[in-house]
Amino acid sequence: MPRRVLQGIVVSDKGDKTVIVRVEKNIMHPVYKKYIKKHCKYAAHDNNNVYKIGDAVSIIESKPISKTKKWVVAEKPA
Repeated sequence: MPRRVLQGIVVSDKGDKTVIVRVEKNIMHPVYKKYIKKHCKYAAHDNNNVYKIGDAVSIIESKPISKTKKWVVAEKPA
């Protein structure tokens, strides 16, 4: 099964080797057929503490690293 890849923006870098990434997606409302913006926050592993608040990053699904971390920062998209 392929790993999911998501793109988002770093909103917190306070944890050691951890960044919080906000991923936004547009979903169509089933009745009104209007697009709605939804977002989720994911804790991602940043081994070298490279990424700072405001960076656009890609995250890849991985095996669980801790209780909440199941994603790894891949790179900054071009």
